[in-house]
Amino acid sequence: MANTALPSRTSLAQRLDVLPFTRRHLRVLSGSGVGWALDAMDVGLISFIIAALTQQWDLSKGEAGLIASIGFVGMALGATLGGLLADRFGRRQVFALTLLVYGVATGASALVGGVAALLVLRFFVGLGLGAELPVASTYVSEFAPARIRGRLIVILEAFWAVGWTASALIGFLVIPASESGWRWAFAVGAIPAVYALIVRWGLPESPRWLASRGRIAEADRIVSAFEAEAGMTAAPAIRKEPASRAIAATAGARLATLWNREFRVRTLCLWLVWLSVNFAYYGAFIWIPSILVDAGFDLVRSFGFTLIITLAQLPGYAVAAWLIEVWGRRVTLSVFLLGSAVSAVLFGTASTEAAIIATGMALSFFNLGAWGALYAVTPEIYPTSLRGTGAGWAAGIGRIASVVAPIAAPVLLLAGGAPVLFVVFAACFLLAAGASWGLVDRRGAALDDR
Repeated sequence: MANTALPSRTSLAQRLDVLPFTRRHLRVLSGSGVGWALDAMDVGLISFIIAALTQQWDLSKGEAGLIASIGFVGMALGATLGGLLADRFGRRQVFALTLLVYGVATGASALVGGVAALLVLRFFVGLGLGAELPVASTYVSEFAPARIRGRLIVILEAFWAVGWTASALIGFLVIPASESGWRWAFAVGAIPAVYALIVRWGLPESPRWLASRGRIAEADRIVSAFEAEAGMTAAPAIRKEPASRAIAATAGARLATLWNREFRVRTLCLWLVWLSVNFAYYGAFIWIPSILVDAGFDLVRSFGFTLIITLAQLPGYAVAAWLIEVWGRRVTLSVFLLGSAVSAVLFGTASTEAAIIATGMALSFFNLGAWGALYAVTPEIYPTSLRGTGAGWAAGIGRIASVVAPIAAPVLLLAGGAPVLFVVFAACFLLAAGASWGLVDRRGAALDDR
């Protein structure tokens, strides 16, 4: 009789952790990264589109802030639901669905004729965007070998800079070219709807998730394919483990588990970091083009400055990707947050063109490096059966701050101008730096596969 024994979940996880980086890893990383870049392109585009529509539609600051914020309302809901759905139905399935939702809604935004219709569609765009990010980072982390897991997640996050740079190029070259430029920008944002099909059929499901659902044979086939490409032999088959499948089986139980004795401190600190960083990042970068226009620069010049500032994101990610496996998660995250705080104060008080560009680039460098570290640490601190839920709810709670920030920024600008606004952002970065020390640092350690 043939040996039909299946590998255990533990052996599957160990096999994933000792793999070298292969072309299959590269496909998982780049496939997820393209979706991540398309996310960033959409979020970045709205800051340029708001600046253009403010002139074309004579929008008030309140209306402009509402257009930005409604997308973040959708993102908050999407992140919380996306994480729960990813733990229930799988990482790949939910990832593809989120791309489809926001791609269709973004393309439809090109056809709107007023604020009301744009607000409705921006909510649905946010719904897809919010769900995609924590699901993608969870997905990649579950394939990554332990020794380079943090580095790969920071590289995944670096695709954000690629997308944001693309949005800055579209903002600089397309939006000012004609009165319909903003419509063409939205039309480009429909690309994720097509890419969703590639994700659905071209990428494998997470073997860790499959194993957590008892689908050991499917998980084994995926891991074996990675091993075959690396020229490695699979571990000997052993008896299937009994049903200690998950530490929480239902959505309600998973949410409650986030606050049990084991996880409550890390959950609280993680939510504080996400809240603070979201408020400061979106409050600053959504409004930078408009702040520069208000400072007396024309639309094209303002967008050009923003493009230059955006380019500093890539080296920020590169340095964070290196340091996160040298210094660890908490030190890297806190150092980049401190750098963000200093840069925010300097940017808010800059008065010359050279100072605006230099301090803006420093803010981009440190802030996006901090984002990379945050996305690396978030899925690591929870076990597999709780990972999507924990990452999704952290992102969703953080999106509350991103809803408030675009509305609060005009109020703070009226109260004290850019200096006051960016001092508030600096305080948020400092709060996040302190809270980061309550997180668990799992540099080089195996993921918890309960």
